[in-house]
Amino acid sequence: MSDASITTTQEPEASFGDYVALLKPRVMSLVVFTAVVGLLAAPVAVHPFIAFCAILFIAIGAGASGALNMWWDADIDLLMKRTARRPVPAGKVTADEALAVGVALSGLSVMMLLLATNWVAAAILAFTIFFYAVVYTMWLKRWTPQNIVIGGAAGAFPPMIGWAVATGGVSVESLLMFALIFIWTPPHFWALALFMNADYENAGVPMLTVTHGRRVTRNHVFGYTLLLAVLAVGTAFTAIGGPVYLAVALVLNAQFVLGAWRIWRRDETVAEADKYKVEKKFFRLSLLYLFAHFGAILAEAALRPWGLGGW
Repeated sequence: MSDASITTTQEPEASFGDYVALLKPRVMSLVVFTAVVGLLAAPVAVHPFIAFCAILFIAIGAGASGALNMWWDADIDLLMKRTARRPVPAGKVTADEALAVGVALSGLSVMMLLLATNWVAAAILAFTIFFYAVVYTMWLKRWTPQNIVIGGAAGAFPPMIGWAVATGGVSVESLLMFALIFIWTPPHFWALALFMNADYENAGVPMLTVTHGRRVTRNHVFGYTLLLAVLAVGTAFTAIGGPVYLAVALVLNAQFVLGAWRIWRRDETVAEADKYKVEKKFFRLSLLYLFAHFGAILAEAALRPWGLGGW
C-alpha cells in the first residue's frame, strides 16, 4: 500500500486567536471599563502601577469566567447561530482545554489581585467568577426564565471590585454602580431574546421569550426600563454624579424609555414583518447606554480635582 493511499483526519489546531475568543473579549471590554470607572471614581488615589495590575487581574478573571462558561455551555452553544462559531462548539478548542484555562486563570487572577491590592477586592472577584460560572451558567441559565435577572449580578460586580481596590471596602456609591448594571441587564438581554428567540428555543434555554412569550417579555422590558431610568437619573444627585452625568442620564434615559415604550406597544405581526427593526435598535442603544453612563461617572471623577465635577 502506498503512502498516497493513506489518509488521516486531524482536528484543526487551535490558534492564539481561538484562545483569546475563549475569554470573551467583548464582554471583557465592558468588565474592564466599568472596573476602571469604579477604581477612578473612588475617593482614594491608587498608584498607577497598582491600578494597572488590578485592572489586568480583573480582566483575567473575567476571561476565566468566559472560558468556564464556554466549557459548560458547549452543547447549547452548538445549537444557537449566535454562538455556534465559538471555539469549543466549533471544535477549535476542546472542552477539557477550556476547563483547564478557566480554572487556571481563575486561581491566578484572584491570587494576584489579593497580592497586588487587598482581600476585599480579591474576595469580590472570586465570588464574581463563582457566581457567573456556577450559579448562573450551571444552574440559573437552564433552570429559570429569571436567569438573566438574577444572573445579571455577575456582570454588575466589576465596578465594585474597582472601588474596593481603591478603598478596601464597599460603599453606597459602589452599590449604585452595581445597581445600574444589574437593572440594565434584563432589558438589554430580553431585547436580544425578542429577535433571537429561535436560538433559545432550539437550545432549550428557558429565556422569558420561550417560557412566557414575547408579549410578556415586552411588558418586562418596559417595566425594567422605567425602574432603570429612575435609578440612573437619581444617581446624578449622589457623590458619583454631577451636572455632566445628569445631562447624559436625562438624554439617554428619555431615549431608552421611548425605545422600550415602542417595544411594549409593538404587534408581533408587525415586528416579524420588519424583522424586529425596533428591537434591534433598542438593543444597540442599550450598549451605548451603559458605556455612556459610566463614561459620565468617569468624567465627573476627572473634573472633581479641578473643582468642576459633582455638585
